[in-house]
Amino acid sequence: MFGRLRVSSIALCVLVLGSLTGGCATTTPGGYADQNDPYESFNRKIFALNESMDKAIALPAAKAYVRVVPQPARDGIHNALVNIGSPVTLANDVLQGKAQHALQTIGRVVVNSTIGLGGLIDVASPMGIPAHDADFGETLALYGVGDGPYLVLPLTGPSNPRDAIGNLVDIAFDPLTYIGMREKGWWMASRRVTALVDTRSRNIETLDAVRKSSVDLYATLRSLYRQHREAEIRGGTPDLQNLPNI
Repeated sequence: MFGRLRVSSIALCVLVLGSLTGGCATTTPGGYADQNDPYESFNRKIFALNESMDKAIALPAAKAYVRVVPQPARDGIHNALVNIGSPVTLANDVLQGKAQHALQTIGRVVVNSTIGLGGLIDVASPMGIPAHDADFGETLALYGVGDGPYLVLPLTGPSNPRDAIGNLVDIAFDPLTYIGMREKGWWMASRRVTALVDTRSRNIETLDAVRKSSVDLYATLRSLYRQHREAEIRGGTPDLQNLPNI
């Protein structure tokens, strides 16, 4: 899998809409409907495509990244990516009415962007300002919007209509979307690719273990994704080291 990334793509929207309007739901006992996966046939095709791209591109890139870049440098890159994404978290903290989380996000940005050298060093956590994540899909869920049918999207992997829309809205919350700069397209693309490689490199062993132990990898990842997502929405603390960030 390529990770659950915030991406903007017209083609992606077309595929999501096409799957919602053109799929055939099945209601047989123990079938698609029981798993809230009425488009399983379509989803499995996209899943197979994602798997082939992961094995051919993402996984080799992640292994090379781990092999070439020292752990402290990888941690610094990860911290910087989290720091850059803080405005999206802050916007959703506010929309969710979580004042304490919003203050924590602001505190982390201020401390890590200054003392932490632009976010490369996570100084905030040792100071007692914990990290958290928030996205618009989660915000919609807290306002009572249902997730809808399970979907597997090209490149981004497991999702649903609510979270797919949420990803697009989160792009609008990102200040970098509106900043004019030379070679902005290359910068934004580089940021996405770096985030993808960072995410994949942190889940090499976990996903490898899941692949080896699963009779049906598609069904296993579907279950893990739902458990992880529900924990996020409930405000729980999912084990990010043992659950794939798909």
